[in-house]
Amino acid sequence: MSNDIYTTPLTGRYSSTEMQRLFSPRTRFSTWRQLWVWLAEAQKELELPEVTQEGLDQMRNHITITDEEFPIAAAEEKKRRHDVMAHVHTFGRVAPAAEKFSTSLSNEPCIHNADLIFLKRGLELLLPKLATVIDKLGKFARDYKDLHCLGYTHGQPAQPVTVGKRACLWIQDLLMDLRNLERARDDLRLRGCQGTTGTQASFLQIFKGDHAKVDRLNELICQKAGFESAYIISSQTYSRKIDVDVLQALAGFGATCERTGTDIRHLSMLHEIEEPFEKDQIGSSAMAFKRNPMRSERLCSLGRHLTTLPQDAINTYSHQWFERSLDDSANRRISIPSAFLSADACVILLDNISSGLVVYPAVIQKRLEDELPFMATESIMMACVDKGLSRQDAHEEARRLSHEAGAVVKQEGKPNDLIERIKRTEFFKPILGQLDALLDSKAYIGRAPQQVERFLSEEVSAALRPYASHLSTVGTAELHV
Repeated sequence: MSNDIYTTPLTGRYSSTEMQRLFSPRTRFSTWRQLWVWLAEAQKELELPEVTQEGLDQMRNHITITDEEFPIAAAEEKKRRHDVMAHVHTFGRVAPAAEKFSTSLSNEPCIHNADLIFLKRGLELLLPKLATVIDKLGKFARDYKDLHCLGYTHGQPAQPVTVGKRACLWIQDLLMDLRNLERARDDLRLRGCQGTTGTQASFLQIFKGDHAKVDRLNELICQKAGFESAYIISSQTYSRKIDVDVLQALAGFGATCERTGTDIRHLSMLHEIEEPFEKDQIGSSAMAFKRNPMRSERLCSLGRHLTTLPQDAINTYSHQWFERSLDDSANRRISIPSAFLSADACVILLDNISSGLVVYPAVIQKRLEDELPFMATESIMMACVDKGLSRQDAHEEARRLSHEAGAVVKQEGKPNDLIERIKRTEFFKPILGQLDALLDSKAYIGRAPQQVERFLSEEVSAALRPYASHLSTVGTAELHV
């Protein structure tokens, strides 16, 4: 690799080798050849006489394009301005006996079916990784289901939750992404052999008007490619609406990544939870003490990029003309691999982060204790009413003392002394014996621990069941940089 030529950071820094290989030139062009082989095999099974064993053997022996063939294909494409025909000619050099196979070596059966295969395989690579993240966060949530922490609404202190309950918010969104990606995968069908405008006219001609054989041809191709069926309706391509559907599912995952990463960054700022930080890691070139949440920041950055990519697919789909126009091609070569590589990079980061989250219970408890007196005022007022005191009077006393204590905290930087003020106020004397109980944070977390257990045992467990064998063997995803 030359250091004088730009390469995308998605491959150089962030994504996995297996995802990079899926969208590599070798995989792309070798998959075209594999599709040509499957088509020839299916035609031979249907007794098309021109498909010879010699030609079929030559094709099978050269499915994987070699390094030596790439410059040949490049020269052909420069001359012909047509990538598929360039590879037809290149393949024909090593499988000359197959050149006479009618429609086997052509554009239509390979490129669009190959793209559907890449979409499916890309989703199949992502799904087990996402399941791993959900599983790890689920264990984290269970471990910390009882650790009370301050809740926040509008960025301001609110009723307490638990660390595990908050993690379940992330998991719930990731479960939606898992379901969306599974559905996108399961909805995919092969285009099959439909002809230049989707009418199957050329295949009907090849099989002498035998409609059953035309249908059987598509069934055989689908079986060989691992698809249950082919789209009944297509144009020269499969509908570009399918790209929209898949990329929107990926973008939804990207949004979850930025949402989750932002929470972790805020918690890191509060010193309540931190992402993993390695022994020799440097947080800042100038400030040696810093422990910057670089993983979560990168997660937000890549997730944000991923959320923008469906717009390419939407524009490409909406700008198509009739049975097909070629203004889709260059855009899709960039946007589809970018979406999968970005999603892959995000799930690797999530795995790495969720494998080593560090929790600081003492900091969490101190912050909770600082704010809990304010939150207890409603319970204190209710206790006053139970003792026969006026609710309006209780509200006014609590409001006045809360504002005084708040001023001490904000203007003087001193600890919250609201409870001491309540203890010194004659009005609250009837409920002073209840104060300790009223200030127990357990009284304010509701059913959070039970919600965590139910959520994990019912919804998460069911969603992860198809990935059980994978989850039993995984480690921690390593970052390249």
